[in-house]
Amino acid sequence: MQRKTFTLAALALAALAALPVAQAQTVKLTLGHGAAPGNPRHEASVKFAEVVKARSGGRVEVQVSPSAQLGDDAAMVTAMRTGALDLSANSQGAVAAVVPEFAAFGMPFLFSGLPQAWKVLDGPLGQELAGKAAEKGLVVLGYWDNGIRHMSNSKRPILKPEDLKGLKMRTPPDAVTVDIMQSLGAEAQQIKFAELYVALQQGVVDGQENPLMNIHASKLYEVNKFISLTGHKYEMTPLLMSKRTWDRLGEADRKVLHEAAAEATALQRKLSQEADEKLVADLKSKGVRVDVADKAAFEKATGTVDDKWMASPIGPFVKKVIAAARGK
Repeated sequence: MQRKTFTLAALALAALAALPVAQAQTVKLTLGHGAAPGNPRHEASVKFAEVVKARSGGRVEVQVSPSAQLGDDAAMVTAMRTGALDLSANSQGAVAAVVPEFAAFGMPFLFSGLPQAWKVLDGPLGQELAGKAAEKGLVVLGYWDNGIRHMSNSKRPILKPEDLKGLKMRTPPDAVTVDIMQSLGAEAQQIKFAELYVALQQGVVDGQENPLMNIHASKLYEVNKFISLTGHKYEMTPLLMSKRTWDRLGEADRKVLHEAAAEATALQRKLSQEADEKLVADLKSKGVRVDVADKAAFEKATGTVDDKWMASPIGPFVKKVIAAARGK
């Protein structure tokens, strides 16, 4: 009896001794982004967290914080580089402030559609871009989508470039978008996305540009009743991880993150592609006027933007992206 009691006690002690080790192996990660719930960026982030948890047997957990709860995109990029934030589904413009080559994918009228953009991103140029990001402390897990961008405003329909003259248009912190707006005669003002609805509501700016999925999810149509399908610019949403966090992980955890990122990327792109197709009708049903812009006129008016960026320090990379996208 004494021997049995001793054995049970020993087993209990062994289990207790093993407990801190098991706890130490648990990995908790935080993923921040600036989009609203319901947006494909958030849905894919949730999918990523679910797959990570399932593939790791619950040992690796990802907490998703949407709607700029952890700061705007620029703040989250800084936090990842210092190791204060683990992951972010971020914006092309904010990342380009640190890795300038990201701006190359935002040249006006660069891609005819989303599949063409994904083909270039998933090829050698996307790999080259990931290498440049790693040098700045950011690990690319996937290239998500922020759609083909369109314009909205509260004043009038935008059918041709001349219609933008005198309009105060919000832009993200993205130098290419600012150049596009200025080339069209608009007054560009950089405002954080989390503050955009109020800025439009109060007349701080007249309009803005975003993919329809962002306009819809954040209800910008409530304060902008004119939408113009300009399709002036593609923008990606890179799924990034802090290199400091990445370097602390073992090979098994890295494999899980890569697999989860691949599944989440497929979902995010699918939702993004479906968004424009179904949202035009929905926006019209909400009393929004939706027009198709004269794209040829807009392309001609923004031609100087390509020239400016090809002459910039990242010009060689810009030329490679343009060549891959347009077959030149």
